[in-house]
Amino acid sequence: MAAVGAAPGAAGGGGASHWGRRVARAVASTLFDSPTYRWTLVGSKPRSVARLPIDPWAGDPIQGGHIMQGELRVAGDRVRVDGMWRMAVLPNSTLAAMHGFRWMRDLRAIGTPAAAAKARQLVDEWLAIPPLWQPIAWRSDVLGDRLFALLAHADWFAGSSDPAFDRRLLDGIAAGCRHLARVASWELDGEGCIAAAKGMVAVGTSMVGAEGQIRRALRILDRELPRQIAADGGHLSRNPAAQGRVLAHLVEIRGALAGARHPIPDSLTQAIDRSAPLLRFFRHSDGGLALFNGSREGEPKWLDTLLLHADAKGRPPLSAPHTGFQRMVAEKTLVLVDTGLPPPRGYDRGAHAGALSFEMSIGKERLIVNCGAHPTGAGDWDLAQRATAAHSTLSIDDRNSAEIIAGRGIGRRPRHVTCDRREADGASLLELSHDGYLHSHRVVHHRVLYLAATGDDLRGEDRLEGEAGRAFAIRFHLHPSIQVSVTQGGSAAFLRSPSGLAWRLRVAGAAVSLADSVYLGGRGDPRRTRQILLSGETGPEGAKVKWALQREDRRG
Repeated sequence: MAAVGAAPGAAGGGGASHWGRRVARAVASTLFDSPTYRWTLVGSKPRSVARLPIDPWAGDPIQGGHIMQGELRVAGDRVRVDGMWRMAVLPNSTLAAMHGFRWMRDLRAIGTPAAAAKARQLVDEWLAIPPLWQPIAWRSDVLGDRLFALLAHADWFAGSSDPAFDRRLLDGIAAGCRHLARVASWELDGEGCIAAAKGMVAVGTSMVGAEGQIRRALRILDRELPRQIAADGGHLSRNPAAQGRVLAHLVEIRGALAGARHPIPDSLTQAIDRSAPLLRFFRHSDGGLALFNGSREGEPKWLDTLLLHADAKGRPPLSAPHTGFQRMVAEKTLVLVDTGLPPPRGYDRGAHAGALSFEMSIGKERLIVNCGAHPTGAGDWDLAQRATAAHSTLSIDDRNSAEIIAGRGIGRRPRHVTCDRREADGASLLELSHDGYLHSHRVVHHRVLYLAATGDDLRGEDRLEGEAGRAFAIRFHLHPSIQVSVTQGGSAAFLRSPSGLAWRLRVAGAAVSLADSVYLGGRGDPRRTRQILLSGETGPEGAKVKWALQREDRRG
């Protein structure tokens, strides 16, 4: 069945509303930093606490131990705990993780009075900072995370013999809630709106007299869920990690509403039921996520817990046509392919130029990968990790298939990505194309992928249709655990996995060579790895490269 790749929610995406938000944010940031605005955050405290939400995710006692020893490890950074709230010269991702307070669960996982005292100390030090304005700390998604964390763990670190601390805590929650109610519906695009709504639900279900926050949050969800969650369950960002984060926010919202015996909207239930199978869709057999559009592997145990709490039984589909991905499965072999357009403008911050890229794993071993994303994504990493060359696909003249704007989204982009899928006797065939190089190079990229029913034979054809004299490179980035060498006089490559499985890549129509690469998808620091390069140049009739990646130790 033929399908045209498209980003979910494109019809209701960015456009004027996105630019309007940017203008509003610029004006509001000046207002929020004024002494006058700070006074508007002062007001009456909640009359009493009703029922606190429950944090469904287990913390990491090892990370909690690092905090007890004076070091917070978040977003790939290590931050000294002493005085950390006044550290402004840090990547935004690190500041967001610090001020989002999700590390609270790591301290709680230790389970000692000393850990509770440390949490209380860090919260009290944070409360001493307002009303000083910090854009990241008061960003609506970070604020939503923080309010949820403070309330979900208040029964553990608060309620002590220090009534003055409890009053300061309630004052801080009330101030945060006032600000969040003003900005949650317009400040951020995409998943940030969902996180903000979560904070409002946490306050509304916890505080007597704050029930109006629930109504405001549900209005945001009524608007955002149809916009952000496609019919196939994929998230607007096309980022597997964002798929997991949004699903987690929705599960937390549902849990808070259920705990308060508040009716759960059908739209929320349906969004969870659609999203969970797509999260399974993006998982390799090692339990981690595929590396598309800024995703990293993630923690398999957390993903297992998330899917358990989602309580959605749907199996991962083979095709996600609205989100723009395909899943090919045969025996123990899995191939995941990007067959979609970039997210719409306004929702494409951090999106990658990886048109028609793919990943391949056999059992719990990853073989072909994309490079992934640095934990901070800051500085030079932003452009490098988002480049076409950081993906297992074809690039022309070392240019990207979509224009990457540093620190922002996508400019020039493919207008059409086509995908035709066929199945026969357990084998899968994908016929793909994209026109991301049509305007800049007058070339269209066609790719065919065929996975045999045995799972030990993946064949491909990359064809370029258009102008002559264009240098091209087809990349196969390898997982760091894979050993590789060029064989057969430069027309093939031999690959071996840690378990001893051997694969040979045979090539016709391009020269084969090896180059250095980097793997950013793991849960630790970046790791060196290798990539296989198939290089050539288009002629008068374009170019055609055929390749076959076949299991060597099963062949006679």
